Amino acid sequence: MISDVMTDATAKMAKAVEVAKDDFATVRTGRINAALFQKIPVDYYGSPTPLAQLASLQTPEARTLIVTPYDKTALKEIERAIATFPNLGASPTNDGEIVRVTIPELTQDRRKEFVKLVRGKGEDHKVVIRNIRRKAKDDLESLKGEVSDDDIARGDKDLDALTKKHVDLIDESLKKKEAELLEV
Repeated sequence: MISDVMTDATAKMAKAVEVAKDDFATVRTGRINAALFQKIPVDYYGSPTPLAQLASLQTPEARTLIVTPYDKTALKEIERAIATFPNLGASPTNDGEIVRVTIPELTQDRRKEFVKLVRGKGEDHKVVIRNIRRKAKDDLESLKGEVSDDDIARGDKDLDALTKKHVDLIDESLKKKEAELLEV
């Protein structure tokens, strides 16, 4: 029973760390990253569709992305979606076959803004980990009477170690992203 609670908490925390890493990847750095653009919603025949499902994304240079749509009729919508997406500052150009996207060089102030944004996202993801811990702790407490108090105390201790491990993983990813953002 305790092992079921711990297995469930471990799986949820691991998933939360992966979501945090994906979320950090959506914040742009000095280099262009295809992950920034994959989830941009494009109005494709009336429904918002992630850009990665409509086109291939390639980064031939540090500040250039080439978007090659699978369906050429979606070129205008892809260009519009990229141009209006917030916090990118990207300027797309359409040549009838592909969309070429260039991003401007980041200023030091903009880099600091992005660091703040990433730290906020990191804190949000740590809160998710702590909420998973709280739920698992409640589940352990509900087992009182079925298992011994010593086993529950051991489960609590293991849960705290598990929580620390996953929070540290988020902190590690956060430090890497901050270093990436501040690198000129």
